[in-house]
Amino acid sequence: MGKQWDLFCRVIDNFGDIGVSWRLARDLAARGEQVRLWLDDASALAWMAPQGIPPGIEIKAWEQACRASLGPLGPQSPSDVVVETFGCELPEAFLHHMAEQAAQGHAPQWINLEYLSAEPYVERSHGLNSPQFSGPARGLNKTFFYPGFTPRTGGLLREPGLLQAQTAFEPQAWLAAQGVANQAASGERIVSLFAYPNAPLPQLLAALADRPTLLLVCAGQVQADIQRLSLPATLRLHALPYLGQDDFDRLLWACDLNFVRGEDSFVRAQWAGKPFVWQIYSQDDGAHAPKLEAFMDLWLTQAPAGLASQWRAVWRYWNALAREDAGAKRLALPDTAAGSAALAHARQWRENLASQPDLLSQLNAHLLKHSHKSS
Repeated sequence: MGKQWDLFCRVIDNFGDIGVSWRLARDLAARGEQVRLWLDDASALAWMAPQGIPPGIEIKAWEQACRASLGPLGPQSPSDVVVETFGCELPEAFLHHMAEQAAQGHAPQWINLEYLSAEPYVERSHGLNSPQFSGPARGLNKTFFYPGFTPRTGGLLREPGLLQAQTAFEPQAWLAAQGVANQAASGERIVSLFAYPNAPLPQLLAALADRPTLLLVCAGQVQADIQRLSLPATLRLHALPYLGQDDFDRLLWACDLNFVRGEDSFVRAQWAGKPFVWQIYSQDDGAHAPKLEAFMDLWLTQAPAGLASQWRAVWRYWNALAREDAGAKRLALPDTAAGSAALAHARQWRENLASQPDLLSQLNAHLLKHSHKSS
C-alpha cells in the first residue's frame, strides 16, 4: 500500500491552483498512493473531474482541518507526506496533528509546493529546508519544492504514458465528439483559446483573419465576450463546454496553435508539443513581466532568431507589455502549420523537457532520500 498524502489547496481565483492540485492528486493515486485533498472550494471538480473521484483520492473540506479535533485523522490514519500548495499555510489544528505524530515517532514529511517560474531564484531555492523553531509545528521541518524547466529544479507534472497517449490520439474523432465533426475544412487552421478577460480579443480576431480558421473557445467569460464581436469571414467559432483535464489535453493536441493562461494549461501546452501563446496572470506590482521574460529567455534559447523575435513580440503584445510600442500596432502570428519552424521548435522544447524526470518522480526521490537521512 502506498503512502498517505495530505494535499492542501486554497482556491484563490480562476482554476490554476486547483488544476495543479487535482493533477498531482490524480498522478499520485494512479501510482498507488493514498490522497486526502483538502479544498476550501471543491466546486470546480464538478466539471474538472467528469468521471468522478478516482479510487485512492478522498476530498476533504478545508474547514475540517481547522477543528481542534480532526476526528478520524488520528494515530490510525497518520500523514506520511503533507503538501501545502503555493504557500497556502496549513491550519493550526492540522499543524498540531503533525506535531503529535512526530512526538509518537511518525513525523510527516512536509513539502511546500511553490509556483512555477523560470526565474533564476528557482534553482537557488529548490530543496531548501525551513526548520520550525516556534508555534504549533515546532520541531518539524518544511522543504520548499520548486517546479521548473531545468535539471536543477523539481521538474513538471507529467503522468506516465502521457506522450504515448498523444501519439495514439485521433484528433478528428475527438473533434467529432465535441460537435465539430466535418467542420474543419482542408487546410483550415485550428486554434484553441483559453484566456483571461483582459485579453485583446479584437486584435486576435484580426490576426486570425489571414486564413481559414476554426477557433475553439473554452467556457468562461472570454467565450461570452468573443461571441459579441464581429467575426471575420474566414473565421468560424465553436464554443466549448467546460472540459475535464483529460479532454482539455486532447483539445491542445488537436490544435495547430493554443492560447493558454495561468499555470496548469501553460504546462499542458508544452507537453502538447504545439506552438502556443501564454497569457500570464497579471499582478498589480508588475512582477509578472520579468517572470514572462525569464521563461521566454529559456524557451527560445534554441529557436531560430527570426522565430524567437516573432514569439517575443506576440507574447508581449498578448500580455499588454508592448501594445504602445511603435512596432507593435497589431498581433502578428508566426506560421504554425505542419513543417513550420514554430512547430519544430515546440517539439524540440518538449523533447528537452521530457528528458528530465517528472515532478512526482523527483518528489518521491526527495522523500526517499530525506527518509533515509532521518532514520
